[in-house]
Amino acid sequence: MTVDLSGARWFKSSRSSMGKECVEVAHLNHNHVGVRDSKNPTGPALVFAPTEWDTFTTAIQRGRFTHPA
Repeated sequence: MTVDLSGARWFKSSRSSMGKECVEVAHLNHNHVGVRDSKNPTGPALVFAPTEWDTFTTAIQRGRFTHPA
């Protein structure tokens, strides 16, 4: 899938610290969501369809990506 990212407005989470391991997110046309590495803003971005993004964020909220201690 090719999506034009030239007009995307990227933002970091309000929970993002000043650390170096941040990602940026942009809401794109047709409810797609872009994700990129904040350290490399001109590099590649991942683009998620609406259902993929909803599934991902729901899994995060339910703790499915929490690393065991």
